[in-house]
Amino acid sequence: MNRVKFIYNPYSGENTIINDIDTVIMIHQKYGYIVEPFRISMDYELSDAFKNIDESFKYILVAGGDGTVDNVVNHMKFLGINLPIAVLPVGTANDFAKFIGMPLDVEKACEQILTSSPVDIDIGKINDKYFVNVASTGLFTDVSQKTDVNLKNTIGKLAYYVKGIEQIPNLRKLKIKVSSSHMEFDGDMYLMLVFNGQTAGNFNLAYKADLTDGMLDVIIIKAGMIKDIISLFIKILKSEHLEHSKGLIYFKTDKLYIECHEDIVTDIDGERGPDFPVTIECIKGGLKVLGVKFTKSEKV
Repeated sequence: MNRVKFIYNPYSGENTIINDIDTVIMIHQKYGYIVEPFRISMDYELSDAFKNIDESFKYILVAGGDGTVDNVVNHMKFLGINLPIAVLPVGTANDFAKFIGMPLDVEKACEQILTSSPVDIDIGKINDKYFVNVASTGLFTDVSQKTDVNLKNTIGKLAYYVKGIEQIPNLRKLKIKVSSSHMEFDGDMYLMLVFNGQTAGNFNLAYKADLTDGMLDVIIIKAGMIKDIISLFIKILKSEHLEHSKGLIYFKTDKLYIECHEDIVTDIDGERGPDFPVTIECIKGGLKVLGVKFTKSEKV
């Protein structure tokens, strides 16, 4: 008997997964799988989803955004569960799922998953927590945490942009110290992102990212002249290469240590991360994933 644990977040995105549950079951049944659903809610601990996991389960299917995927992966790591996972991108933020080439159409996504073989990909780790896409700190990184859940579910990514615009008047320099074997930085910045994936909010930032190279892509936007920052953000909006841009540092590393005494938080795929200081590292091949179409940027 082949079983699949289907963990879905009914509140992700615009609640679309609720209308697609029958499709998920239908496609899996066609391939000889029994689907066992677990609905994420405040009434149950996510750990309850894994209580009956045994050798009959072939993989974990996750329907939700990057934050939901992170939560599932962290529980699996804590419980020592090494099954492959697969992702149905139905959340507000689906950067990781898009990077690995998952279709938005649930039926197509299920077909892609069920006709694939597991791929060992890298995952990020910040102190004792894992993340699949990006860890960040600085201005705007707590936007998701401050954005009302109902607003996110109603207008999607636009809610993040609205909240981000509200923070522009608070633009201030933030002192930070970053140490790694590949780069040292001790100075003022506005924003720092550490990518395991490639995009943040659909913006193609870490265009060199490769999910199998054992490296993280680090971007630091240094504090400086407003005109330089505006020029940089225009490049981001136009999806242009950011290297050699004034006011920006881009490098790859497998591990870094960050110290900061400012009143800012870390963010892991839209969820609150640990307090400073933090160690961020890449766990090479740390996660088995089904349905992967590519693991690195196709942008030249």
